[in-house]
Amino acid sequence: PGQIVVAASGNVEHEQLLAALEQTGWMDVATGDVSPLATRPPVACPPTVRHEQRDLTQTHIVFGATTVPYADPRRYTLSLVSTLLGGGMSSRLFQRVREELGLAYSVSTFQNFHIDTGVHGVYVATAPETAAEAARAVRDELARVAAEGIPADELATAKGQLKGQLTLSLEGVSSRMYRAAAVELYGQPYRPLDEILAAVDAIASEEVAAVCRDYFDPSRQTLVSLGPRAIE
Repeated sequence: PGQIVVAASGNVEHEQLLAALEQTGWMDVATGDVSPLATRPPVACPPTVRHEQRDLTQTHIVFGATTVPYADPRRYTLSLVSTLLGGGMSSRLFQRVREELGLAYSVSTFQNFHIDTGVHGVYVATAPETAAEAARAVRDELARVAAEGIPADELATAKGQLKGQLTLSLEGVSSRMYRAAAVELYGQPYRPLDEILAAVDAIASEEVAAVCRDYFDPSRQTLVSLGPRAIE
């Protein structure tokens, strides 16, 4: 019990939840190990290229690199850049790789933030014969972002999109529960939605340029592919 966080949301009363936990023994932390879990400092691996040979009709490609932990305020800036790059049909990668060049069935970005480190990535699903060209197109867009940052008009659009996503994500009961658990697990204060949206609005173009330069440069990315042949 000393290593467990219990989170709940929805039609539940706090005191009633505590009473139920006490009856089942979850509140008896004296019976559990309450010492901090032993962890080693994360060590980022150098960028590499790896291919997994599979007899598939598609080639799946992931670019990825380490970023910042959950407590780092730059995670909102990273999420902002990720949204602009691959956060939907209007994103740069979707428009360039899929719509203009026709090189991918799907292309999107993702990010995760943990207590000691974080990761961002780009996922592409493409035909084997266009995999190398699709990978080059992704690298070109990452290089452009790393070198130029984000123009003011695109930055404003991305902020609006990210704020909308954050707002919608908290409409579900499960997402509220996971958020409550996360702030406790990561030792962070609970921040109301309005405060988070204000933090997104306050992101300066200089911060965005620094994040683009530090984390999205193609030379920092590890490339993993899964399909019938390696990307050359």
